[in-house]
Amino acid sequence: MPNNLPEAFQGWGLSWAGLRDNRQGEWWLAAQGVLILLNLLPATPAPSSLGLVWPWPLTVAGWSLLAIGLLLAAAAFLRLGPSLSPLPDPKPGAGLVTSGAYGRCRHPLYQAVLICGLGVSLALGSVLHLALLLALVGVLGGKARREERGLIAQHPAYASYRAETAAIVPGLPWLDWRR
Repeated sequence: MPNNLPEAFQGWGLSWAGLRDNRQGEWWLAAQGVLILLNLLPATPAPSSLGLVWPWPLTVAGWSLLAIGLLLAAAAFLRLGPSLSPLPDPKPGAGLVTSGAYGRCRHPLYQAVLICGLGVSLALGSVLHLALLLALVGVLGGKARREERGLIAQHPAYASYRAETAAIVPGLPWLDWRR
Protein backbone atom coordinates (compact mmCIF):
# COMPACT_ATOMS: atom_id res chain seq x y z
CA MET A 1 0.00 0.00 0.00
CA PRO A 2 1.27 3.49 -0.75
CA ASN A 3 2.44 5.65 2.12
CA ASN A 4 1.86 8.82 0.13
CA LEU A 5 -1.47 8.60 -1.73
CA PRO A 6 -1.08 12.01 -3.45
CA GLU A 7 1.96 10.54 -5.25
CA ALA A 8 -0.47 8.25 -7.11
CA PHE A 9 -2.03 11.29 -8.80
CA GLN A 10 1.26 12.72 -10.11
CA GLY A 11 3.16 12.11 -13.33
CA TRP A 12 0.22 10.93 -15.42
CA GLY A 13 1.30 12.96 -18.45
CA LEU A 14 -2.22 13.96 -19.49
CA SER A 15 -2.19 16.69 -22.12
CA TRP A 16 -4.38 18.21 -24.82
CA ALA A 17 -1.73 17.27 -27.39
CA GLY A 18 -1.95 13.64 -26.27
CA LEU A 19 -5.73 13.75 -26.58
CA ARG A 20 -5.30 14.97 -30.16
CA ASP A 21 -2.70 12.38 -31.24
CA ASN A 22 -3.22 9.49 -28.77
CA ARG A 23 0.49 9.43 -27.84
CA GLN A 24 -0.09 7.58 -24.53
CA GLY A 25 -3.38 5.89 -25.39
CA GLU A 26 -5.58 8.84 -24.45
CA TRP A 27 -8.30 7.69 -26.86
CA TRP A 28 -8.71 4.46 -24.87
CA LEU A 29 -9.15 6.52 -21.70
CA ALA A 30 -11.65 8.85 -23.39
CA ALA A 31 -13.71 5.93 -24.71
CA GLN A 32 -13.67 4.28 -21.28
CA GLY A 33 -14.75 7.50 -19.57
CA VAL A 34 -17.61 8.14 -21.99
CA LEU A 35 -18.92 4.58 -21.63
CA ILE A 36 -18.77 4.78 -17.83
CA LEU A 37 -20.57 8.15 -17.78
CA LEU A 38 -23.29 6.84 -20.11
CA ASN A 39 -24.20 4.37 -17.35
CA LEU A 40 -25.81 7.35 -15.60
CA LEU A 41 -28.58 7.32 -18.24
CA PRO A 42 -31.92 5.79 -17.27
CA ALA A 43 -32.88 2.27 -18.31
CA THR A 44 -33.66 2.24 -22.03
CA PRO A 45 -36.02 0.75 -22.81
CA ALA A 46 -37.44 0.57 -19.31
CA PRO A 47 -38.66 -2.96 -18.58
CA SER A 48 -42.11 -1.53 -17.78
CA SER A 49 -42.33 -0.02 -21.28
CA LEU A 50 -42.00 -3.58 -22.61
CA GLY A 51 -44.74 -4.81 -20.30
CA LEU A 52 -42.24 -6.47 -17.94
CA VAL A 53 -41.96 -6.30 -14.21
CA TRP A 54 -38.24 -6.50 -13.48
CA PRO A 55 -37.69 -9.12 -10.73
CA TRP A 56 -36.58 -7.51 -7.46
CA PRO A 57 -33.97 -10.26 -6.82
CA LEU A 58 -32.19 -9.18 -10.02
CA THR A 59 -32.35 -5.56 -8.91
CA VAL A 60 -30.87 -6.43 -5.50
CA ALA A 61 -28.21 -8.65 -7.12
CA GLY A 62 -27.33 -5.85 -9.54
CA TRP A 63 -26.90 -3.19 -6.86
CA SER A 64 -24.91 -5.70 -4.80
CA LEU A 65 -22.58 -6.33 -7.76
CA LEU A 66 -22.15 -2.58 -8.20
CA ALA A 67 -21.14 -2.27 -4.54
CA ILE A 68 -18.74 -5.23 -4.83
CA GLY A 69 -17.22 -3.71 -7.97
CA LEU A 70 -16.67 -0.40 -6.20
CA LEU A 71 -14.96 -2.16 -3.28
CA LEU A 72 -12.74 -4.16 -5.65
CA ALA A 73 -11.84 -0.96 -7.51
CA ALA A 74 -10.86 0.75 -4.26
CA ALA A 75 -8.65 -2.20 -3.24
CA ALA A 76 -6.91 -2.28 -6.64
CA PHE A 77 -6.52 1.49 -6.68
CA LEU A 78 -4.89 1.52 -3.26
CA ARG A 79 -2.60 -1.42 -4.08
CA LEU A 80 -1.32 0.25 -7.26
CA GLY A 81 -0.28 3.37 -5.34
CA PRO A 82 2.26 5.56 -7.15
CA SER A 83 2.17 3.27 -10.22
CA LEU A 84 -1.44 4.38 -10.86
CA SER A 85 -2.15 5.96 -14.22
CA PRO A 86 -5.45 6.32 -16.08
CA LEU A 87 -3.55 6.00 -19.36
CA PRO A 88 -2.62 2.63 -20.81
CA ASP A 89 1.04 3.58 -21.17
CA PRO A 90 2.77 2.89 -17.82
CA LYS A 91 4.29 5.75 -15.88
CA PRO A 92 8.05 5.89 -16.46
CA GLY A 93 9.91 4.36 -13.55
CA ALA A 94 6.74 3.01 -11.92
CA GLY A 95 7.14 -0.27 -10.08
CA LEU A 96 5.45 -3.49 -11.15
CA VAL A 97 2.64 -4.46 -8.75
CA THR A 98 1.80 -8.18 -8.64
CA SER A 99 0.36 -8.66 -5.15
CA GLY A 100 -3.01 -8.11 -3.53
CA ALA A 101 -5.69 -7.58 -6.17
CA TYR A 102 -2.93 -7.83 -8.80
CA GLY A 103 -2.19 -11.39 -7.67
CA ARG A 104 -5.74 -12.36 -8.69
CA CYS A 105 -5.68 -10.73 -12.14
CA ARG A 106 -3.41 -8.38 -14.05
CA HIS A 107 -6.04 -5.65 -14.51
CA PRO A 108 -8.30 -5.66 -11.42
CA LEU A 109 -9.43 -2.08 -11.97
CA TYR A 110 -10.81 -3.07 -15.38
CA GLN A 111 -12.38 -6.15 -13.84
CA ALA A 112 -14.03 -3.94 -11.20
CA VAL A 113 -15.40 -1.58 -13.88
CA LEU A 114 -16.93 -4.55 -15.70
CA ILE A 115 -18.46 -5.90 -12.48
CA CYS A 116 -19.97 -2.46 -11.85
CA GLY A 117 -21.33 -2.37 -15.40
CA LEU A 118 -22.84 -5.84 -15.01
CA GLY A 119 -24.39 -4.72 -11.73
CA VAL A 120 -26.00 -1.64 -13.29
CA SER A 121 -27.30 -3.73 -16.21
CA LEU A 122 -28.87 -6.27 -13.86
CA ALA A 123 -30.26 -3.67 -11.46
CA LEU A 124 -31.97 -1.68 -14.21
CA GLY A 125 -32.89 -4.46 -16.63
CA SER A 126 -31.74 -2.18 -19.42
CA VAL A 127 -30.77 -3.17 -22.96
CA LEU A 128 -28.85 0.12 -23.24
CA HIS A 129 -26.75 -0.70 -20.17
CA LEU A 130 -26.09 -4.21 -21.45
CA ALA A 131 -24.83 -2.68 -24.71
CA LEU A 132 -22.63 -0.28 -22.71
CA LEU A 133 -21.21 -3.25 -20.79
CA LEU A 134 -20.36 -5.06 -24.02
CA ALA A 135 -18.73 -1.91 -25.40
CA LEU A 136 -16.69 -1.61 -22.19
CA VAL A 137 -15.53 -5.22 -22.65
CA GLY A 138 -14.16 -4.24 -26.06
CA VAL A 139 -12.55 -1.00 -24.91
CA LEU A 140 -10.99 -2.39 -21.73
CA GLY A 141 -9.70 -5.48 -23.55
CA GLY A 142 -8.01 -3.24 -26.13
CA LYS A 143 -6.71 -0.79 -23.53
CA ALA A 144 -5.23 -3.63 -21.45
CA ARG A 145 -3.44 -5.06 -24.50
CA ARG A 146 -1.82 -1.68 -25.20
CA GLU A 147 -0.93 -1.34 -21.52
CA GLU A 148 0.76 -4.72 -21.53
CA ARG A 149 3.02 -3.83 -24.46
CA GLY A 150 4.39 -1.00 -22.32
CA LEU A 151 4.65 -3.14 -19.20
CA ILE A 152 6.61 -5.83 -21.05
CA ALA A 153 9.02 -3.19 -22.35
CA GLN A 154 9.42 -1.57 -18.91
CA HIS A 155 9.46 -4.70 -16.69
CA PRO A 156 11.25 -7.89 -17.84
CA ALA A 157 9.44 -9.86 -15.09
CA TYR A 158 6.07 -8.97 -16.60
CA ALA A 159 6.23 -11.80 -19.16
CA SER A 160 6.22 -14.53 -16.49
CA TYR A 161 3.56 -12.70 -14.44
CA ARG A 162 1.45 -12.48 -17.61
CA ALA A 163 1.80 -16.21 -18.28
CA GLU A 164 0.67 -17.14 -14.76
CA THR A 165 -2.05 -14.58 -14.01
CA ALA A 166 -5.41 -14.00 -15.72
CA ALA A 167 -5.76 -10.70 -17.55
CA ILE A 168 -9.23 -9.41 -16.61
CA VAL A 169 -11.68 -12.34 -16.41
CA PRO A 170 -10.18 -15.85 -16.30
CA GLY A 171 -11.17 -18.11 -19.17
CA LEU A 172 -12.86 -15.51 -21.40
CA PRO A 173 -10.77 -15.19 -24.60
CA TRP A 174 -11.09 -11.41 -25.11
CA LEU A 175 -10.53 -10.82 -21.39
CA ASP A 176 -7.82 -13.42 -20.71
CA TRP A 177 -5.04 -13.96 -23.23
CA ARG A 178 -2.46 -15.87 -21.22
CA ARG A 179 0.05 -17.87 -23.21
